[in-house]
Amino acid sequence: MSPEGHILIVDDDAEIRRLAGKFLREHGHKVTAAHDAREMREAMAAGTVDLVILDVMLPGVSGLDLCRDIRRTSSVPIIMLTARGSDVDRIVGLELGADDYLAKPFNPRELLARIHAVLRRMQPQGTGTGAGAASGGRLAFSGWTLDTRRRELTNPGGAIVDLSTGEYDLLLTFLEHPQRVLTRDQLMDAAKNRIATGFDRAIDIQVSRLRRKLDSSGGPEMVKTVRGTGYFFVPEVARS
Repeated sequence: MSPEGHILIVDDDAEIRRLAGKFLREHGHKVTAAHDAREMREAMAAGTVDLVILDVMLPGVSGLDLCRDIRRTSSVPIIMLTARGSDVDRIVGLELGADDYLAKPFNPRELLARIHAVLRRMQPQGTGTGAGAASGGRLAFSGWTLDTRRRELTNPGGAIVDLSTGEYDLLLTFLEHPQRVLTRDQLMDAAKNRIATGFDRAIDIQVSRLRRKLDSSGGPEMVKTVRGTGYFFVPEVARS
């Protein structure tokens, strides 16, 4: 079986690295394991990594700090492993750019399902059935362009703006439903945002992160909050 993706597991628990690695390999993935920040950086420098499973509690540099470091240079998907019930770690991880989280102890099959869901969202949209794909894959708004085939967002100055998978899903949902109020439930469902499952603040955090990136050009606010309901994407959207 050819590898479906290269997964990097970063966890100081040797048993978790062994068992999760064995399970993922049995399901067709290439797996590299790292004990700490140094080994993680070596693994990422050695070749392409498709997804990082990153434990919050690591010796030396914490998983949250590593998540921040990764996001400075890469949009590789990140699934955080957190202590059960640790909402603070989940909130901070999402704010730093994590795409999903999973509480320990976890079922390996749930980890596999979350990996596959994140990797599917990373696939090009050229053969999809959504509005962006059907119209040629380019959505333009207020001088910005989202290329759904390349999954690239370009600002009015021509620079590419990095998006996490969650931010991309959310923006695409707004662009496919512009100038209408979308509830949080609708956004979570339309964006297939697994991180929102059982965690009400997840969608608000993603909107906040996306809003900061869209507002960085100094233009008018694009995503408005409709108090008690959800969000409204202001610009008109042109498809090509």
